[in-house]
Amino acid sequence: VSGIGPARVLEEAGVRAQLDIPGVGENLQDHLEVYVQYACRQPVSVAPHLAMWRRPLVFAQWLARRGPGATNHFEAGGFVRSNDEVSWPNLMFHFLPIAIRYDGTMPTSGHGYQFHVGPMSSNSRGWVRIRSADPLQKPAIRFNYLSTPEDRREWLEAVSVARKVMAQPAFEEFNAGELSPGPEVVDEEAVLDWVRRDSETALHPSCTARMGTDHLAVVDPTTLNVHGVRGLSVVDASVMPRITNGNIYAPVMMVAERSADLIMGNTPLSPSRVPFHRHGQEDQSP
Repeated sequence: VSGIGPARVLEEAGVRAQLDIPGVGENLQDHLEVYVQYACRQPVSVAPHLAMWRRPLVFAQWLARRGPGATNHFEAGGFVRSNDEVSWPNLMFHFLPIAIRYDGTMPTSGHGYQFHVGPMSSNSRGWVRIRSADPLQKPAIRFNYLSTPEDRREWLEAVSVARKVMAQPAFEEFNAGELSPGPEVVDEEAVLDWVRRDSETALHPSCTARMGTDHLAVVDPTTLNVHGVRGLSVVDASVMPRITNGNIYAPVMMVAERSADLIMGNTPLSPSRVPFHRHGQEDQSP
């Protein structure tokens, strides 16, 4: 146990504080998502491929890099604005040609399809904290999902936008009715209760050792070294001040490449400034 972090939290866990950095473990952010699922009238989903007798064939095709096992099936998606007040898309969608959860459970034995949707820039903040001097004991984690009015508003908008897209004429020949959350889930409190029960993490926890120069910053943005510690770098999603507006894999790879150059003494690549879109304005450079 390093003893680097908020002195009060360390002392409560029975760990002697070596360096008091209040921001360690704070500012936890993540992407939360739900499944908006529909039954399908047409036999066009990939549900039949889940049958046990089909799995050897799916595996054999996968070895040849073809067939249903050669794709993750999230081949359609997009970003949209949930309201007219935001300047850039704040909701991310993935479309899947089957109604199924990550754990393999399905709301129907027949054909279906679904959106995975959730806000990308939630302002809810959580924390992760040490509980014991025993490094094998798991830490305490609180994400504080849906803890702000803005977060709850964006969740209501996310479900509303998903339903609006699914109700478009292009889906009419396939739409056999909403399975989840279900047509009975209509008013705001019912929708939020469903989100609380049914949502899952997108597995993007980040921002708990954020780079910066203020008193809560953990990492020096010019070196990615921990403030006040020589030779100790943080090279993962925890250094992000804010979670990215999308999946974090590529940004983490970029952080790692940058840090590798800094650690090895190589000259990092120069920043690349490219135009980006903001609603109602001409494309701008960062």
